[in-house]
Amino acid sequence: MDKLNILVIGRHYEIMETVVRLLNSQSGWHAEGALNDREALEKFSQTAFECVLIGGGVEEASERQLTSKIKKLRPQTRVIRHFGGGSGLLFNEIQMALERSEG
Repeated sequence: MDKLNILVIGRHYEIMETVVRLLNSQSGWHAEGALNDREALEKFSQTAFECVLIGGGVEEASERQLTSKIKKLRPQTRVIRHFGGGSGLLFNEIQMALERSEG
């Protein structure tokens, strides 16, 4: 795998952009952001994202629908709920999800 592709879904532009920037600062990771469900599903259908990070601002109904559609398209994709916190927590959430998928 060349780079780990991560889709970040959020509702607040500044927060989503900060998370995308933090993820892109990691060697071997490539992140893109989406602010709404339609944009997220369009991006997901065009790029092989291994992880989808769903931000705390995403409503529960949207999260359930997105997760269902993502898993239907690519069952192996890791969907991670991120509620905030520092960059160390963010990176650890992703690493833990990846380790669970390898085990």
